Amino acid sequence: MPPHSHPVREPQLLVRESSGPPPAPAAVRHRLTVDLAASEGPVLHGANGALYGLSDDGVPGDAVLAPLRITGISQKPEGGAQHPNGDALTVAESFFRNGGGEINVLLQDVYARWPYEDLGIDDYLTRVDGIVREIAARPDRDRFVYVPFNEPDQIWYRLDAADPAEYEAGRDRFLRDWRTVYRRIRALHPRARIAGPNEAAYHARLLTDFLAFARREDVLPQIMTWHELDSSSLRDFQAHHDEYRAIERKSGIAPLTVNIDEYANRRDLSVPGQLVQWVAMFERNKVYAHQAYWDAAGNLSGNVVRMNIPNGGWWFFRWYAGLTGDTVRVTPPEPHTVDTLQGLASLDTDRRQAQVLLGGSTGDADVVVRNIPRAVFGPTVVATVAEAGWSGYEGPHAAPRVLARTKVRVAGDGSVTVPVRGLRRMSAYRIVLTPAGRGTPAPARVPWSASYEAEDAAVTGGRVRTHGTVSDANGYAASGTRNVESLGSPAGRVDVTVTVPDDGGYDLAVLYGNGSGGPATQRLSVDGGAPVTVTYPSTQNGAHGGRKELRVELAAGTHVLTLAAGDGEVTLDRLDLTARTGPPSTVYEATLAEAVGAPSYDYSSSAGAGTGALVLGAGDGAVFDVYAPRDGYFTVVTHASADVALALHGETVTAAPGRPLRLYLAAGNNRVTATAQQAALCALEVSGDGCEDGVLVHGAGTAVLAGGARTVACAHAPGGLRVTGIGGDRAGTARFDVDVPRPGRHLLVVHYAHDDRRDNGHAYNTDIVSRTADVSVGGGAPLRAAFKNTWSRDDFWTLAVPVDLVAGGNTVTFARADGPAPDIARIELGRVVG
Repeated sequence: MPPHSHPVREPQLLVRESSGPPPAPAAVRHRLTVDLAASEGPVLHGANGALYGLSDDGVPGDAVLAPLRITGISQKPEGGAQHPNGDALTVAESFFRNGGGEINVLLQDVYARWPYEDLGIDDYLTRVDGIVREIAARPDRDRFVYVPFNEPDQIWYRLDAADPAEYEAGRDRFLRDWRTVYRRIRALHPRARIAGPNEAAYHARLLTDFLAFARREDVLPQIMTWHELDSSSLRDFQAHHDEYRAIERKSGIAPLTVNIDEYANRRDLSVPGQLVQWVAMFERNKVYAHQAYWDAAGNLSGNVVRMNIPNGGWWFFRWYAGLTGDTVRVTPPEPHTVDTLQGLASLDTDRRQAQVLLGGSTGDADVVVRNIPRAVFGPTVVATVAEAGWSGYEGPHAAPRVLARTKVRVAGDGSVTVPVRGLRRMSAYRIVLTPAGRGTPAPARVPWSASYEAEDAAVTGGRVRTHGTVSDANGYAASGTRNVESLGSPAGRVDVTVTVPDDGGYDLAVLYGNGSGGPATQRLSVDGGAPVTVTYPSTQNGAHGGRKELRVELAAGTHVLTLAAGDGEVTLDRLDLTARTGPPSTVYEATLAEAVGAPSYDYSSSAGAGTGALVLGAGDGAVFDVYAPRDGYFTVVTHASADVALALHGETVTAAPGRPLRLYLAAGNNRVTATAQQAALCALEVSGDGCEDGVLVHGAGTAVLAGGARTVACAHAPGGLRVTGIGGDRAGTARFDVDVPRPGRHLLVVHYAHDDRRDNGHAYNTDIVSRTADVSVGGGAPLRAAFKNTWSRDDFWTLAVPVDLVAGGNTVTFARADGPAPDIARIELGRVVG
């Protein structure tokens, strides 16, 4: 079978007036229509929540939390035994300081077992009392929501029983207990908001009985909750929601806030093309929703890599957070149909922007935007199209690539059509319409690219496995729903035939899984040449995909890339080849950044990025989410009419228009805030690979150790050594003496590893635990930093911590008084302004 290739070229996306002729190459298979005149109400951003999305204060990091404007999360009570972390009060500070909305507290997660131990209502009430008293004593008490019962249709009460008598017995017991617990909560916290009944699935029978009872007994929840945890929900949710609202009306109850506080399957999480289908239907109905928790806590339900790195799913939710104004009606080609093209859209007449998010299908599509208000947009618009692809659960994803920038006249009927060709099923796409001004937008730079499915290659000594399909909804997602596993034998290999258009360098990205329990290797060769070793960091398991990025030199023509077994066992999913046309460079449009204050939007010029300028005055700002593939120095250039101040990692620097700055960025997302007294800011341009020139490096062997800390050899540690035994019973410490040529704000990058776990016996969760360390500089107060589990003791990740250093000698000390700290291989120090 030939390799499955997806060339990506700008001509795939064209923009035309809707009255113009269709493009000649092929008939359009799908039509998605957006009606800007049909408002659905203000954007809610309600579907971006997560169950156990946070595990600790700092996991995930602030830089990936703040941009998403998360409206709600669900966590366990403080000290709850169901999971080893994710305590509501522990994560509250992190969540709230990053703009989070409210926290659902799952009261029954105080118990250790799954299903929960049924020790009787008196035992449960004793536990509820302690939880509620602790929350009610807090000044932010009203930002918590109590969820007394979790999936009572399956646990304790069997409300899903088919036998009427069994159902009625369970129902009556549940309703009594609901009343008892509800009244106890309100007695301790009179203004408490309570959510329920929180079934594992939608049941009209129970909701009808529940609402009638709750209204009669004055124990109505303030928030109605149930779960949608099957692919069929993409088909059935609208009917569930409509039927529920009818039950409310029949019961004489005013519409309650609805929160689908668990949604989606493993096949959906992290996948932009799946997530857009779920989010579209929840946002359309103005309900809140939290993604489910199937694996590890602390990654926003699979959308954050490590602690601070976006994947494709994260960028989709960043786009969702960027919708402003009102949502408007979207008509997909196949409403309420699983795995089809779906979308949501917004119109902001103040900012003069229309945005469309779509995805979930392959093939071609016409996106028809109707009723474009001429008074807002004028006779011509600029259409900007970008793609957020699937990079795996643990695969980094750079800022979404712009595929097209096109200036087009609005048709006489007020419509514009954006033909999108070659849709990828796992990708989401964003279309932005802004008023056109003078000049022509810079053409999108889209290098040649092709993708090759591992299962379509020549496989030796491995096995092709299918998972993540509709019928295997809780299987892990895989590109093409298949990957190649069992490649650990000496004969295991995959030969991938590729064809490239030109001589030169190519970026090779391998979507893979590594559940070997430590770093694993394969041998990469081109056309049978000398192999090079490829080292794959561990992933949660062999199907929990990550992304390994390499570079290869290829001559124009056809080649065979071979990945052969090395140490450990690696699962292969897909290979992506992209022509390397120069150092990576990304333009971040100011009018699409997060606005602070009340800046104005100026679209008088369409030159450059094509999206106009954000006019900043005193008190205004633009916050950019800037991606870095690794820790290091990058070149940052502002495109503006005057100087702006850039704030990054606690440092502020003046940026003159067009003048390059050398700034140190942390691997993953970096929040860069631009301010000015008066300036029209068009864009921020960031380029480079992460230069390490000028970075101070101190390996484990240079540390001054005390207590139980010691240095041991480790083949996988940077530099071959690690410091272990920091903290713990013997109160070990590690001190690094560093000499700094220039004072100022630096990023301290810590290369660390640990594999703490607390197995609670839940087969569907990976109960990893973070470690902390107290980091002190000189004689300053220590800063407590959280270090997420790295999947094995031999996998080293990085954590960047801003610190202030003086010129000359400084000390950086790691300690912990209340437990073990992570092992440390080395530290790096880069001055934020290089």
